[in-house]
Amino acid sequence: MGRFLGVDYGDSRIGLALSDPLKIIASPFKTIRNKGEEKCIQEFQSLIEENEVELIVVGLPIGMKGQDTTQTEKVRKFADLITQLNLPVHLEDERLSSVSAQKSMILQNIKTGHNKGMIDERAAAILLQQFIDKRNR
Repeated sequence: MGRFLGVDYGDSRIGLALSDPLKIIASPFKTIRNKGEEKCIQEFQSLIEENEVELIVVGLPIGMKGQDTTQTEKVRKFADLITQLNLPVHLEDERLSSVSAQKSMILQNIKTGHNKGMIDERAAAILLQQFIDKRNR
C-alpha cells in the first residue's frame, strides 16, 4: 500500500508530509533544503522509494484574490519538474496553510521563530489533508 506525499515548496526549504498507508491522515514528515533542481529530484527519488509514495500533492500558492503570483509560477515550474519521477502530481490550493500551521504551533506553545522547518512540514500536512479529505468525500 502506497502513500501520498505533500509538498510545501519554498525557495530555501521544502516542507514534506506523508499520508498513512490507508490514505486517511496526513502527518508532517520532514523539511529538506532546496539545493536546486538536480538535488531535489535525487532527494525526492529516494523519499519515494523509501516511503512507497504513489502520488505527490504540491501546494499551489494562489493570491488571496485568486491570481497567480511570482511564487505560483515557481511552484508550477517545480511541479512540472517532478513529473519526471513518473508519479501523478496534483496541485492543491494552499492559501493560508502556513498561517494555519503557525497558529497551531502557537496554540501548542511551540516557538515559531526558529522552527521555520516545522511550519513548512505542518503546512505540507495541512494541504495534503485537504487533498485527502476532498478525495475521500
